[in-house]
Amino acid sequence: MISRADQRDQTRQSLLREGRRLFTAEGYAAVSLAQIVTAAGVTKGALYHHFASKADLFRAVLAEVQAEVAREVAQTADAQPDPWSQFVAGCHAFLAASTAPAVQRIMLIDGPAVLGWNEWRTLDEATSARHLAEALTALIDAHLIPPQPVAPLTHLLSGAMNEAALWLASTTTPDALGTTQTALTRLLNSLRTPTS
Repeated sequence: MISRADQRDQTRQSLLREGRRLFTAEGYAAVSLAQIVTAAGVTKGALYHHFASKADLFRAVLAEVQAEVAREVAQTADAQPDPWSQFVAGCHAFLAASTAPAVQRIMLIDGPAVLGWNEWRTLDEATSARHLAEALTALIDAHLIPPQPVAPLTHLLSGAMNEAALWLASTTTPDALGTTQTALTRLLNSLRTPTS
């Protein structure tokens, strides 16, 4: 016999899964609550038990996507042998992850439009931007990049990578990911402390 808590969790997971699938395929604006509850096999009442609105469900889906990207970036970076390689690999992993349709649509296109720029930035700062700031701080502490304020550098690099990710979502250029990662590597290398 399934417990009420397990049943509630299954309902919530079903709503998140189907919401994510529909938001990815059709975009937030084109998806109705009726579509989501029908796909999830639940009632609107069940949806409202877990989420206050369609935007609230979207916010939860976005948080899930951002957390997955952050985990993927961290795992890729952690597999590298030194701080600089970790930094570059993590940045490359972000661009690679951003080529996934769910990441493009939910995190980069609909996220800012649905939640507004300020809320989207707050969510981004809690995941990707926080990890980027930590990596930059570690590089400064290791004297691999010159001492400097971390916040503006984090925003500059985050903005550049988000813009590159949006470009990757719309381009048909052959090997766009590879050439973008090469350009990013050159940009990152320009930050390094010169060696004598």
